Amino acid sequence: MHADRHLRDLYTVEQVRALDRRAIDDLGISGFELMNRAATATFTFLCRQWPQARRLVVFCGPGNNGGDGYLLANLAYAANLAVEVVELSDAARGDAALARDTWLRNAGTTHRWHQDALLPQADVYVDALYGTGLNRALEPAAGALIERINASGVPILALDVPSGLNADTGHCPGIAMRAQATVSFIAAKRGLYTGQAATKTGTLFIDTLGLPDILWQGMPADAALLDAMHLGPRSRDAHKGDSGHVLAIGGDHGTAGAIRLCGEAALRGGAGLVSVATRAENLIALNSARPELMAHGVHGPQELQPLLSRATVLAVGPGLGQGAWGHALWLTALDSGKPLVLDADGLNLLAHEQRRFTTPVVLTPHPGEAARLLEKSNAEVQMDRFAAARELAQRYGAVVVLKGSGSLIAHPDGRLDVCTWGNPGMGSGGMGDLLTGIIAALMAQGCSAWDAARIGVGLHARAGDVAARKGERGLLASDLLEPLRLLGNGIEHD
Repeated sequence: MHADRHLRDLYTVEQVRALDRRAIDDLGISGFELMNRAATATFTFLCRQWPQARRLVVFCGPGNNGGDGYLLANLAYAANLAVEVVELSDAARGDAALARDTWLRNAGTTHRWHQDALLPQADVYVDALYGTGLNRALEPAAGALIERINASGVPILALDVPSGLNADTGHCPGIAMRAQATVSFIAAKRGLYTGQAATKTGTLFIDTLGLPDILWQGMPADAALLDAMHLGPRSRDAHKGDSGHVLAIGGDHGTAGAIRLCGEAALRGGAGLVSVATRAENLIALNSARPELMAHGVHGPQELQPLLSRATVLAVGPGLGQGAWGHALWLTALDSGKPLVLDADGLNLLAHEQRRFTTPVVLTPHPGEAARLLEKSNAEVQMDRFAAARELAQRYGAVVVLKGSGSLIAHPDGRLDVCTWGNPGMGSGGMGDLLTGIIAALMAQGCSAWDAARIGVGLHARAGDVAARKGERGLLASDLLEPLRLLGNGIEHD
């Protein structure tokens, strides 16, 4: 069986090193042969991606990543392309030294990089400077070279990982290469799909180097890429009571829009009934804008109780505020023991009054909210999003959606999925309110917290991508509602 079936599985750098070691020790494939396979895969991709390219410059470091680069240069030279190799040093070791010798025997020359040198002209630059082992900021000379390459305007192809990007976490501790495409080898490294990775990898292609499926046996993936999912068709005799009742709680003074977006997303996400508990002053606007929402003015916990008793799932936080009104409703909602989705000020209140949940709960923090929940800095959260998401899930006993580029969905048992959809246009007000309503609607229809979060994050991000076809700048949260309905029914938007 071919190993390509593992392409949705994500691995840590340590796990990929172990797979590499297995290929060498257990399958008898030499490290130099693996390097040749990597070079061949990359050259094939390069010819397909840039068929008109006739001049290449390959920038090589002293490690195995540089070894891949020397052998790629050798293949391009044999194909009659004009090739130059620029190296940071001549201190290649092991298989990388063999690769360097192969290049020198055939082409006979390399150029040592000096900061006052001009970059050679090329149709494509190839980044073979640093691989997956780098977890620190680059030294100044390498950083200066990468800055020059990034500013050149020449397309960049990265081997395995763009130099300077941590392949384990998606964090860049310093300057990093901004590639137009990246070919990564053996297995998908988890850090290439979240955090800062989207600005560095460009088009990402994984090549398993023809390795057999047996290599992966006994090596469980650390995480997985999210699948495109939706609920199946409803029974022909279904009625509104079969699809659950979402109660959306929030909308303090001046934030009626937040709770309306949450409620409307719950409707478009398929909930049979959606009630809204909000400030009385919001009722006229909500009823006129979306009469399908059952809006109720509540002054405090006593008026919330009868609404709680009828609800299947709670969506708590959009526009809630952290004042006395919001805190009282938040506390009453959490004490009800109902399944719930917690966002925005619902999370900020939780950061002040922490508790571990025993009922189905989904938390949907952005990095700033996650930092408050973990009592850390935003930078610490972004430095290792995987660790932060898992720590949140374990600490609070909840499924956690850590939002951002490459949103993560973490289960308290350690499972984790990564969403590869979404776009910068979704960085606007109200997007999180939509996600809260969508996930709550899916839970109301019978999904577990884990499945609701996974399906909901995927639908939300994919709807955002459809809406962004008209342009990312100026994208509104409400623009997602029409494609959300289609995608939620398994209808691909034209």
